[in-house]
Amino acid sequence: MTNRLRVSILQTDIAWENKQDNLRRLREKLETLRGATEIVVLPETFSTGFSMDTGKLAEPVTGDTITTLRQWAAEYRIAIAGSYISCEGIPASSENSPLSGGHPAYYNRAFFLTPEGDAYFYDKRHLFRMGGEAAHFTAGSSRSVIPYRGWNILLLVCYDLRFPVWSRNVNNGYDLLIYVANWPEPRRKAWDILLQARALENISYVCGVNRIGADGNRFPHNGGSAIYSPRGELLAGVPDNEEGIATAILELSALQQFREKFPAWKDEDAFSIVSDNNLR
Repeated sequence: MTNRLRVSILQTDIAWENKQDNLRRLREKLETLRGATEIVVLPETFSTGFSMDTGKLAEPVTGDTITTLRQWAAEYRIAIAGSYISCEGIPASSENSPLSGGHPAYYNRAFFLTPEGDAYFYDKRHLFRMGGEAAHFTAGSSRSVIPYRGWNILLLVCYDLRFPVWSRNVNNGYDLLIYVANWPEPRRKAWDILLQARALENISYVCGVNRIGADGNRFPHNGGSAIYSPRGELLAGVPDNEEGIATAILELSALQQFREKFPAWKDEDAFSIVSDNNLR
């Protein structure tokens, strides 16, 4: 068990639909972090940008992107988190799915890859309706807590931030909540407020990583990558509109002491989640 966990947020621009360039840039940054951190968090769809061209860009979990990142996690002794455009074979037929009828299933798939060789994945549940994401991707149906060095970590993606029930920390099930994102500048106020709110309401550390720069659709992004304490205090952040890395040291014992001193979690409401697909 590790009481102190160093988490680094990596705020970058993203070369549109250019995997090789984005991977090259990432390796350069990982070189500078060797021995300096335990977890590196990347923006959503870090290798391509938030593109809907799934047919051209999607890869299985055995593809080059994840295979390369798993090698780097082992080489640099750093856990790596982010998301990429993933595909699988033939999804189960469903009249509610735009991808049913014998087509491959595409996912905005988050990953958490450890130096020890473990790999954890989460498929984005809340697809961004206003950007047409649901017409190209299949929504995930479950979330899971990742065990890492004595910590419990929940990994979610971008638009998930707007849905507090999906992010809810039931019975202190996780200690660190991570959001990876492509969050446009015009809605930046919501990003800032909701990240801090998730830390306060869930009595958890919260880490959010967003990109900068204009994407292939000319939507601007100005960052706002940050790490918050369970008290809502800003522990680390990267300046707006700049590529950069910021690292915070998180302490599990301090979190547990605060939960004992201020046990609001004992008064939480019980609930179940039901979707169009009868998700519970």
